[in-house]
Amino acid sequence: MNRLWAPWRNKFVTIRKIKGCIFCIKGKKDKYSFIIKKCAHSFAMLNIYPYNNGHIMVSPFRHVKDLKGLNDAELLDIIKLTRDMQALLEKKLRPHGFNIGINTGKVAGAGYKDHLHIHVVPRWKGDSNFMPVIADTKVIPQSLEELYKRLSEER
Repeated sequence: MNRLWAPWRNKFVTIRKIKGCIFCIKGKKDKYSFIIKKCAHSFAMLNIYPYNNGHIMVSPFRHVKDLKGLNDAELLDIIKLTRDMQALLEKKLRPHGFNIGINTGKVAGAGYKDHLHIHVVPRWKGDSNFMPVIADTKVIPQSLEELYKRLSEER
C-alpha cells in the first residue's frame, strides 16, 4: 500500500485561528464566508485551507459533533446538500473523481472535532504532484474568490 504523507496539515489541525466554532460563526453570515448554498438545516462553504481546488465542506447549522447528534430532517438535508455539491463540482470543474468523507475526533484528522462537517474534495488524475512533498507547498490553481464566483453562478 502506498501512503501519501501530508505533514503541512498538522499546522491546521493543531493551531486555532478563530475563537469559537468556525461553522457556527460562518453559518450565520455570507460575506467573506464563501458560502455556496444554504438549505433548511445545513450549508456548504469553500474550505479556506483546501486539500484541492474546489474543496467544499457541508455542515449542519446546529452544533453537533457527529452523525448521531442529527435528527432525521438534518441528516437528510446534509446528505442531499452533499450530493448537490458533488453535482455542482462535476458540472463546473469536471474532476475525475471525489473524496467525500467525515472525520470525527481529533485522532481521525478532524480540524474542528466538535462540529460535524462533510468534506467534498474533487480529484484529478495526477493532482498529487511533487510540490507538497519537496517544497512543502500545495498548488491550488484558482483563488477562493474566483472559485466562489464560478460555483455561485447560475447552476
